[in-house]
Amino acid sequence: MVFLCVFLPAVFLLTRLTRSIKIQNAILIVMSLLFYAYGEPRYVLLMLVSVFCNWGFGLLMKNEPKKWVMVLAVLLNIGLLFVFKYLDLAVAGLNAAGLVALKQPHIPLPVGISFFTFQALSYVIDVYRRHVPSQTSFWRVLLYISLFPQLIAGPIVKYHDVEREIEQRTIKSRTTALGFRRFSVGLAKKVLISNTMASTVDVLFAADPSLINMGSAWLAAICYLFQIYFDFSGYSDMAIGLGEIFGFHFHENFNYPYISTSIQDFWRRWHISLSTWFREYLYIPLGGNRKGKARTYLNKMIVFLATGLWHGANLTFVLWGVWHGFFILAEDWLHLKKLPKWAGWILTMLIVTVGFVMFRADTVEQGLLMISRMFTGVNFTRPALALLYSLLSPILLTALAAAAIGSTPIFKQINWNKRLLGLSLAGSYGLILICGLALSAGTYNPFIYFRF
Repeated sequence: MVFLCVFLPAVFLLTRLTRSIKIQNAILIVMSLLFYAYGEPRYVLLMLVSVFCNWGFGLLMKNEPKKWVMVLAVLLNIGLLFVFKYLDLAVAGLNAAGLVALKQPHIPLPVGISFFTFQALSYVIDVYRRHVPSQTSFWRVLLYISLFPQLIAGPIVKYHDVEREIEQRTIKSRTTALGFRRFSVGLAKKVLISNTMASTVDVLFAADPSLINMGSAWLAAICYLFQIYFDFSGYSDMAIGLGEIFGFHFHENFNYPYISTSIQDFWRRWHISLSTWFREYLYIPLGGNRKGKARTYLNKMIVFLATGLWHGANLTFVLWGVWHGFFILAEDWLHLKKLPKWAGWILTMLIVTVGFVMFRADTVEQGLLMISRMFTGVNFTRPALALLYSLLSPILLTALAAAAIGSTPIFKQINWNKRLLGLSLAGSYGLILICGLALSAGTYNPFIYFRF
């Protein structure tokens, strides 16, 4: 609520008081740092150090690419992620193997560290490849990485995508209005649909396993399928909309992934900025598909293993990544892309849904239990049925219907003439009001991808 009622109006008004891009950039930098400090005050310095180091790496390669600088940049950025995100997992593994007996550090995870680290690293790599010039201004690099709409949960933005707009941009009233509409739709996705799903998912994943039958397990799986999509695509819509309000244009991060007819198609549509990042900065440097089939399969599996690890230091995420990697390869081995589209869609959604159950689970054991109950949970005792029926409220059923419709491109096909566009903009204010009331009356549900 503070963001909606205080922060966002303040940034909007302050940037509209001047036409100077330099002053607008200064305002956006200050407000972006305040935005991050509101949730993570102790880690603002960490982000500033990361930005400064990567800016410095770029300067060292201003005249020519230097491999040692590139290697140092990769080691520093990956090392930063390792310390804050994976050190606990590494210590636990070494302790379990009997190699050491160390106390796990349990270092709190900085919000959005994977996002701003990947953005910083992509900048340095692109300078090394001469795809972008080395930026002499620290402040421009700082704005690129810290810009508050996409700072803590993406989409992952490459420097060359916003380089021109950092230096020169035009803000038009129509673009601002459309950005506001996009922001309101994203907020509604999160507050009205994702949060509704989350309450059901949390109850079912915390329930006594003896009460979970086939119906409850599938309800949990389907609700989480919609929860994570409307949570993350909602944040991406908000980020893209806010970017348009302030004159920046970010690439789309989702393209209706739940209409995919193959796993490969799914990954062209899901978290596009991450899959694009791994393709450009990991898959292709590993050799891509240029070194034979065996090497191609290995490279793809490495990418999906890295994708799982990127989401967190938990075996559930690793298995989720390997699960998708296996079916990417299986589609080639078994020629599954030749299936009829309806069959491909059913198979794809089954794979995606089962994978997300493991993604959501706190432990591998819980994930396997929930998946097994989806297919073998023949338990129709009164307590099990009572749990299921207690959750099938009119609000949940309405949200499920809205989610099913909203995950298809049906609204994208509408011809937005001036009249409909005006009505949709007016409706945006209604959505903001409804979301504000829901937020003030409900419990706090942070975005899922804030922890990544």
